[in-house]
Amino acid sequence: MSDDVNAPEPTDVPPMLDKHLCFTLYAASRALTGAYRPLLEPLGLTYPQYLVLVALGEHHAVSVKELVALLQLDYGTVTPLIKRLESNGLLKRERRPDDERVVQVALTEEGLAVHRRLSSIPPAIGDAVGLAPEEIATLQSLARRLTANVNRHTAGGAGRRTA
Repeated sequence: MSDDVNAPEPTDVPPMLDKHLCFTLYAASRALTGAYRPLLEPLGLTYPQYLVLVALGEHHAVSVKELVALLQLDYGTVTPLIKRLESNGLLKRERRPDDERVVQVALTEEGLAVHRRLSSIPPAIGDAVGLAPEEIATLQSLARRLTANVNRHTAGGAGRRTA
């Protein structure tokens, strides 16, 4: 028996797949990301590349470190995205003149032109999602809170819960 009176009793039968929060979120994420594919293919972009362009369009020139934080990804994921977008002429990397240790990235003119073409994507995704604007806002708020809670929980090294 567990010391925590609120903890569920262990069972020999794991929860069903559709009872796992992680699976529900994973399936939703895959479905949503898949909805972007036909919209991004004509632009020659993948979904992660799209996110880089959106972030750079919003924040202009940022350091690689800042981009990693904005995208909530690691350097090992962001660096190849940057290199690919740079080789496609959509962004440029350069060292900051005031601190050469810092590499910053920004959209090129071609990248800005592609970024302008991205404006039709959010409404198309909104149609695919099929939720009212207030439902989307609620879902985003809950997802952000969930992310913050899980990040805080895992960073703190606290005990794990099944989700």
